[in-house]
Amino acid sequence: MSIRLLSETIINQIAAGEVIERPASVVKELVENAIDAGATRIEIVTAGGGKNLIRVTDNGGGIPADELALAVSRHCTSKLTDDVHDIRALGFRGEALPSIGSVARLSIKSRTTDADSGYEVVVRGGHLEGPRPTAINRGTIVEVSDLFYATPARLKFMKTDRAESTAITEVVKRIAISFPQIRFSIAGTDRSPLELSATCSAGETVTEAAMLERISQVLGADFSENALALDSEREGVRLTGFTAIPSFNRANSLHQFAYINGRPVRDKQVFGALRGAYSDVIARDRHPVGVLFLQLDPSHVDVNVHPAKADVRFRDPGLVRGLIVGTIRHALAQSGIRPATSGAEAMLKAFQAQGFETQNSAVPERSAGSYTASPARNWQSASNYRPEPPRQEWSPQTAHPAQRPLHLDTQPAPRFEQAGFSEALQATISQFAAPSADSRAAEIEAPAELLRAPLGAARAQIHANYIVAQTEDSLVIVDQHAAHERLVYEALKTALESKPMAAQMLLIPEIVDLPEEDAERVVAHAPTLERFGLSVEQFGPGAVAVRETPAMLGEMDVQQLIRDLADEITEHDTANGLKDMLNHVAATMACHGSVRSGRRMKGEEMNALLRQMEATPGSGTCNHGRPTYIELKLSDIERLFGRR
Repeated sequence: MSIRLLSETIINQIAAGEVIERPASVVKELVENAIDAGATRIEIVTAGGGKNLIRVTDNGGGIPADELALAVSRHCTSKLTDDVHDIRALGFRGEALPSIGSVARLSIKSRTTDADSGYEVVVRGGHLEGPRPTAINRGTIVEVSDLFYATPARLKFMKTDRAESTAITEVVKRIAISFPQIRFSIAGTDRSPLELSATCSAGETVTEAAMLERISQVLGADFSENALALDSEREGVRLTGFTAIPSFNRANSLHQFAYINGRPVRDKQVFGALRGAYSDVIARDRHPVGVLFLQLDPSHVDVNVHPAKADVRFRDPGLVRGLIVGTIRHALAQSGIRPATSGAEAMLKAFQAQGFETQNSAVPERSAGSYTASPARNWQSASNYRPEPPRQEWSPQTAHPAQRPLHLDTQPAPRFEQAGFSEALQATISQFAAPSADSRAAEIEAPAELLRAPLGAARAQIHANYIVAQTEDSLVIVDQHAAHERLVYEALKTALESKPMAAQMLLIPEIVDLPEEDAERVVAHAPTLERFGLSVEQFGPGAVAVRETPAMLGEMDVQQLIRDLADEITEHDTANGLKDMLNHVAATMACHGSVRSGRRMKGEEMNALLRQMEATPGSGTCNHGRPTYIELKLSDIERLFGRR
């Protein structure tokens, strides 16, 4: 077949295959255009999951009538200068609108500020109609209908209307986080309406409070209660945003957001750094929650490496990774000991009393002069049954007041109208002349200075594993094994980092064959590896010789270790894999060397453990990512008992 020039329609449809993957891709492109036009209000309407209708309305600057035809032509844009590396707008290729027009029915109505009327162009199957006058307020309305009608084979790969609607919502939320000064609304016959109101005025500097409020609109109010602010700069790269404490995590990575110069991206380098920052404070099957904003010179990052602009390429990826990991770990260390509010909420639900209703039939008629105990409920299985000892004669007149049956009173038995224990229900207890439990446990008062500490004063140990502590306004329950495990682990890590790692010399050096470029990369990181007890040197053009290995690792597969390190250096330009292995060994040692569950602890030991937790960064979670303690505020306890 001879080489020929493709038609404009085929070219646009090929481009649409790269840019327009699904209805959410259309919404992304149109919303980005509205933001670049300076809009402060963007409204999105969909039908049929976006396959039948997508309408995006904004109050931006609009498109002049003589430029509407150019707007739907390939490679026509107002957002790019002659320098392709100086990209400061969200869109820049000029491919979105012509690509959409080649596979769907596209209508654009627009009016500029100084225009007397608006104008409209229509694109059907790649053919342009207009511009012609139309009635419209200042701004632009882009309507896309019958998506992929010109390429019906693409419709077979679409998901259900609900799934496509959800994807559109997620795209809008991801974009909205970066622009708190813009009001976003989504509506349609295929969804519940959603509105994200602006948290600051247009033209104002976006404050930390305004940004956190917008993030809370997307991630929920519980994120702001568990968030840590980030603000750091290194060599012209600035990182801001918010990340959650380790105990506030999720089962997937959908709650991780990254932005490069305001552009939302799904870059694996950024999210890998976020994951690495939490590597030893969160479980492997859990994911941290965070929103990261990176600001840097546009010439130092290439956003033109993916058709949908979802991936980027940094000039210095090691700098960016180090900045993210270092900033987050510093924030975690500075946050002190802090529990996730989700733990207290789960605890409250577990403590909710179910309430008891006393029916008249539940209290059989008895005479005032005698009482016969009813058979005990069969709480145990038959195999555990033991006959009860003979009962002694009992008389209500001679019984202790605390043992008198309530049905002997002249008043009817009280009904528990609500869950919990309210003041009205406690009036029944006031008639007892003697306490029904030993109250000597509260005779020793805790020192005031301990009550003011974050974890308070230890008051008891229950089930030989949990420490119950009291602060001025809360109750704290600590898992003694998990807490001490974290303390031992942090002490081991400090010892590892404070001095070079002990090494064991190999009787015969291990020769590892590698591709020449991988061998050069490993040798370039030799000083770093030597700090952790691994001595490597060049052994010819395509091999390295290993003379010493970390003594802490014992016998190991040296060949596999070097290959893994070479892969990591190639991908991230770091050799942290060896450090992670050593930390894993330290975590195992800490787990086996910490206070075991079932050990009885004295009051002094429990208080010493609480004070060490307060002084140790990251002690809110154990080495496996589980919380080490849960705090329940006094106000929540009072609410459980109906006092609030």
